[in-house]
Amino acid sequence: MSALLEMLGQQFGGDALKQLSGAIGADESATEKGLAAALPMLLGGLAKNAADQQGAEALHGAIERDHDGSLLDNLGDLLGGGETHQQAESHGAGILQHILGGKQQRVQQGVSNSSGLSGDATAKLMKLLAPVLMGAVGKQQRQQGISAGGLGKWLGKEREDFEQKAPQGGGLLGALLDTDGDGDLDMTDLLAHGSKLLFKR
Repeated sequence: MSALLEMLGQQFGGDALKQLSGAIGADESATEKGLAAALPMLLGGLAKNAADQQGAEALHGAIERDHDGSLLDNLGDLLGGGETHQQAESHGAGILQHILGGKQQRVQQGVSNSSGLSGDATAKLMKLLAPVLMGAVGKQQRQQGISAGGLGKWLGKEREDFEQKAPQGGGLLGALLDTDGDGDLDMTDLLAHGSKLLFKR
C-alpha cells in the first residue's frame, strides 16, 4: 500500500469525514467512496507530472514554498467553511489544473459516477483534497529530506505500491493518466480497491 495514501486515509477518519461530508454537502458513505476514487487518481497525476526532471524540480519548489505539511494539523479549519476553507478551494483549483490538466473534467465525472456524489460535490471534494495531498507530500519531503531529484522516484514508488496492491485499480490509473482517451471512466475497480486500502476497518 502507498504509505502516503494510507496516511491520508487516516487523516479522513471519524470526525474529519463528517466535516468533509458537511463541507461538500453529501452523506458520509458517498464522501468516503469519493475519497477512495479521487485520492489514487490525484497521487497518480502528481507522480506522472514529477516523472521528468523539470516536473520534479517545479513540484519540489512549489512544495517547499507553499506546502510544509502544517495543513494536516489543522484539517478542522480547512473543512470548517471559514476563510481557510475558501482559500483551500481557491488554491485547490489551481493545483488540480497542474496535476490533471485537460483530464480534470473526465476524472471528476468518473469520481462522481462511481461514488454517487453530485458533480458540484465532486468538484468541491477534489478542490479540498488537492492542497491536503500537497501538504502530505510536503510533510514527507521535509521529514525524509527528499531532494528535487528524488521526488519523482519517491512519488513513482508510491504509485507503484498502490498499483501492486490494487492491480485492476492501478490499471485504470495508467489508462487515464498515460493515454488521451475520451470515453467515460468506470472507476468501480479503483473505488473498491481504494476503499479497502485507504479505510481499514
